[in-house]
Amino acid sequence: MGTTGLRRVEQIMGTPVSVQLADPLPPRRLAALAEEVFSWLRDVDRRFSTYRPDSEVNRFDRGELSIEDCSADLRYVIEACADLWRETNGYFDAYATGRFDPSGFVKGWSVQVASDRLLAAGCGAHWINAGGDIRARGGPRPGEPWRIGVRHPWQPDKVCWVVGGTDLAIATSGTYERGFHVIDPYRGEPATALASVTVIGRDLGRADAYATAGVAMGTAGLRWLADLDDHEVGIITEDELCYRSEGFPVLPAEPAAPAPRSVRAELAGWPAWADRPGPG
Repeated sequence: MGTTGLRRVEQIMGTPVSVQLADPLPPRRLAALAEEVFSWLRDVDRRFSTYRPDSEVNRFDRGELSIEDCSADLRYVIEACADLWRETNGYFDAYATGRFDPSGFVKGWSVQVASDRLLAAGCGAHWINAGGDIRARGGPRPGEPWRIGVRHPWQPDKVCWVVGGTDLAIATSGTYERGFHVIDPYRGEPATALASVTVIGRDLGRADAYATAGVAMGTAGLRWLADLDDHEVGIITEDELCYRSEGFPVLPAEPAAPAPRSVRAELAGWPAWADRPGPG
């Protein structure tokens, strides 16, 4: 049985953004809803990109805009980053690179806003994927959950897990695509211990920030991540150990799917990983 609805992909924020709308709405309505999503994300990119000299976020960073002169969206992002800095004991730090860079929150937040708007517009079955940050609601067909692969950090054509659900905000931060780009703000150096941190919750902005903070913490973040209320976590370390929280919504592997060969163990216990090495 084929999937109804609309699929569309566009390059925004330097990454492919894919949208799938699965509700049986008229084609023109689906196209209009998709365009609203992409228009919003293009606007966010224009205002929040750290690569655009004239972006609002860069003008704020240079002191050309006071907090009072910023848009309501930028004021919200600034306040959210401050709250997340406190929640993560300073490991989510929008100033970790020496300048104001809220990218670790903005992408997830913007996709969450787009998803909330789709839901309010009557499109409750949809999927938005912005470079691996995913907000999924409903399913591809009635009664069927979304199946979402979490990329293997060293084998780009494979996945470590396939997770499933009908209301998921999934954010993954790691070293496999952009290298050691997450800064440990206490050392002022790139964090290198965790290859991949996936956080699943209901708000993609927070999940995005928590995943970034977890990578910044390194192995010390395993307990912090495990203790996150109302979130599930999957982690792969640089020394090829694999962990997931008890409620991580992993689905059974397809019979023909190859197992990730680089990961030595999958441990449900926290934080006994140091005493329970996996088989070679």
